[in-house]
Amino acid sequence: MAFSIDEFTSAGLPLGGARASLFSVICDTPSGVPNIGPRFSFTCRAASLPGSNMGTIEAPYFGRKIKLAGNRTFDNWEVTVLNDEDFAIRNAFEMWSNAIQSHQTNLRAAQLATSKSYRTTAQITQYAKTGAQIRTYEMVNLWPTAISPIAMDWNSVNEIETFTVTFAYDYWQPVAPGTTGSFEV
Repeated sequence: MAFSIDEFTSAGLPLGGARASLFSVICDTPSGVPNIGPRFSFTCRAASLPGSNMGTIEAPYFGRKIKLAGNRTFDNWEVTVLNDEDFAIRNAFEMWSNAIQSHQTNLRAAQLATSKSYRTTAQITQYAKTGAQIRTYEMVNLWPTAISPIAMDWNSVNEIETFTVTFAYDYWQPVAPGTTGSFEV
């Protein structure tokens, strides 16, 4: 088969390929924690579309191992956030984390007394080059497990500070563009 750029562009990537830089993230925060709302979608510099892993069960049979599908697991989800001088987004994540388990007392804040009250949802949306939403994933029962340090460095000129937040969540589901309900994949 001879190489043909025309075949590749018409058959392989007829729409020109999805762009990794065309995305937004929306994350709710529990009540009692400052709402990061729309500002977070502007300061979330990097994230990833979620993945999942299917476990494998090996069943021995006459000296051979037969592989069967096991349980699905979801890796933690990480986002990179631009930090502004008011530290509003970082402060909200620190307050959320501290409300889950206080630095000083090792207790959960009263307003987040149940597991349902400290977990929330987040959505990441992929956009087409036209601006149309082409895919949205919702992470369900999400909460921050780690907030990274921010490195201070005299050599870091002409840069905006960033930090990462790592979230645990129960599962993700695709959401039909323009709706709030999930749909089957």
